[in-house]
Amino acid sequence: MSISLAFTLIVASVSLLTLLLVLRPLLRAHMLTAMVLIGGLVVLAAGLYRQVGTPLALDPAMVKRPETLEEAITQLERSRERFADHEGWVMLATTYDRAGRFPEARDTWAQVVKMVPDDPNFLAMAAEARAKAHPERLFDDQAVTMLTRALTLNANHARARLFLGAALRQRGDARAAAATWEPLLADARGEDLAALRAEVDAARAEAGLPPPPAPAAKAGAITVAVSLHPDFAARVRLDGNATVFVIAREPGQRMPVAVERHPASQLPLALELDDSDSPMPTAKLSTLKQ
Repeated sequence: MSISLAFTLIVASVSLLTLLLVLRPLLRAHMLTAMVLIGGLVVLAAGLYRQVGTPLALDPAMVKRPETLEEAITQLERSRERFADHEGWVMLATTYDRAGRFPEARDTWAQVVKMVPDDPNFLAMAAEARAKAHPERLFDDQAVTMLTRALTLNANHARARLFLGAALRQRGDARAAAATWEPLLADARGEDLAALRAEVDAARAEAGLPPPPAPAAKAGAITVAVSLHPDFAARVRLDGNATVFVIAREPGQRMPVAVERHPASQLPLALELDDSDSPMPTAKLSTLKQ
């Protein structure tokens, strides 16, 4: 028996019992009329409940808090016809992606973009979903169109720019890929900067171009060389998953004015600390003399 039919029968039974109690005098005097009236009201109540009620709310599978991604997907799938706006579809698409169900994620993100066509975040996510669902993890023409549209809406959208550069390089246009990625270098930090610079350098080399010039030092920036003392390194035996925090403070103060984090596997390294590394906008490295 389906859930919908079960709920309809429950509603009908409750309605029947209620009406029997209310209409007992009529039953005794006019049995046939009373039974016709009761039957009609029961059918009407059941029909109304099927139209405007919420039988899913009484389904134990829907009331139970999901403990796995698959349970969450089941609840969302059963509720999607009742999604009030795109937010439910976004949640379903994200959950499909986390569960590794990439074709379903692709199709659901397509529904989100259809509902909200001018959101660069959704366009970038939809394009990524198309690449994940592709057998060779490629950005197809539709994904490229989405990414181009996202950058038209927001030229500084880092995710869309990163994916579009990857799509261009997949298509053999290394020069355009490098040009698409290079604006991201100004805001990248730490290991993200190192990884991005490696991709840009590789794309430029593939296109027969020299590496991009090193960025000019920013006002108030300081260059820091970071390494571990050999005795300390031998004693603690840090593995590659360890994290090194590079912190600059004003003398006598505990609050940092600049912080960067890097994996220990990158040591020794040279880096630049500047105002963009400040955890607080009111405490800037460039304002300090020491």
